[in-house]
Amino acid sequence: MGALLAIGTVIVLMIIGVPVVFSFAAMTLVLSFAYDVDISSLMTTGFWSINSIILLALPLFIMTGYLMQSGGIAARLINFAEAIVGKSRSGMGTTMVVSCGVFGAISGTASAAVASIGTIMIGPMEKHGYTRPYSTALVGISSLLGLLIPPSITMILYAVVTRQSVAAVFLATIGPGILLMIFLCVINAIKTRANVDYQAEPIALGTRFRNIGNTGWKAFPALMLPIIILGGIYGGIFTPTEAAAVAVVYAIPVGLFVYRDLDLKSLAHCFIQAATTTGVIMIILLFSFVASRIFTFERVPQELTTFLLEMFENKLLILLMVNIFLILMGMIMDDVSVVAILSPLLLPVMESIGIHPVHFAAIVGTSVVIGCNSPPMAPILFMSCRIGRVGMSQVIRPAFSFMLLAALPVMLITTYWPDLSMFLPRLLGYVN
Repeated sequence: MGALLAIGTVIVLMIIGVPVVFSFAAMTLVLSFAYDVDISSLMTTGFWSINSIILLALPLFIMTGYLMQSGGIAARLINFAEAIVGKSRSGMGTTMVVSCGVFGAISGTASAAVASIGTIMIGPMEKHGYTRPYSTALVGISSLLGLLIPPSITMILYAVVTRQSVAAVFLATIGPGILLMIFLCVINAIKTRANVDYQAEPIALGTRFRNIGNTGWKAFPALMLPIIILGGIYGGIFTPTEAAAVAVVYAIPVGLFVYRDLDLKSLAHCFIQAATTTGVIMIILLFSFVASRIFTFERVPQELTTFLLEMFENKLLILLMVNIFLILMGMIMDDVSVVAILSPLLLPVMESIGIHPVHFAAIVGTSVVIGCNSPPMAPILFMSCRIGRVGMSQVIRPAFSFMLLAALPVMLITTYWPDLSMFLPRLLGYVN
């Protein structure tokens, strides 16, 4: 009962507009009163839990995202993707999806992708016959590829709160991320065939190859970032935390001296934004660790496991209920909050029905993708609407079509076909 009251407190406070950090603090206080726990000793435990070298990767990857946004890296990636895809009727939409996927392989955040890709592409897409609500909805769902394609801030949080390998969790979401990207490109091609009135001028094959070569050369320094990050991690050269540090050290001179879109003033602004974002996430983690410790002391996960197993004897039904629960929580909470609170709470349930923690990471990621674009909160979709300068009422219909036809099938495939997320971790030896 105390756990339900605490989670309900967080939900109500966030709905009425209380900042996330204070909502989590209130949750911890409710738990301490409900279970008569001395919170002072638990706060010390929470502090030592966030005193982790793994968590040092968070501010560094966040900083990399802001550097990409300000350093001209995103614009070069978009130009290169557009040269590959071509200026066909569906080309601009496909370019947006692919750019968000590549951006996610560098920054690890959805908000940075929305701000960078959306700002650059929504206007040109309108000139190519796309409506602003459609483009806004597409960038909203595509930006969430950053939650799945590593490195992902959300998956780092999952690995920390569930005590899993960061590298294994990164590998688990690659398959679902690529599948979602393919689904979005296919659906965009089908939709634009009937709704977009644009006739591209024919481009000679030689000219197209030259465009690919020119834009690829300009985008080469940007494209090296995911190669350095992921190649270094899985090549055994450095840890995820060290990879994040290398990414920052690499992105700063690229923005300052190669692309020259980054100056000292914008660099200082990037540091301030990264510090602010990191501070919020770390405080949320502090209170979530304290709450998780109280849940463990009071055997809440075990009681939840018993309840679900008695209520739903079928494994497939339990998985479906967990999917629905994660989506509903994602509709009223951001991805960081969902992962921090629910992952350690639901993991014992998953393990009791034979779901591997690394597979559960992919389930959480694909479920959060749907929740973050679903009202009433829909933080990523609201951000997309602000950038696209359109109302939420105009964006709801195209957004729901993308979620229904792309994100939902990917979530179900990921949930009920473990090999999609477990193949790479097994192949590289992270999972037996």
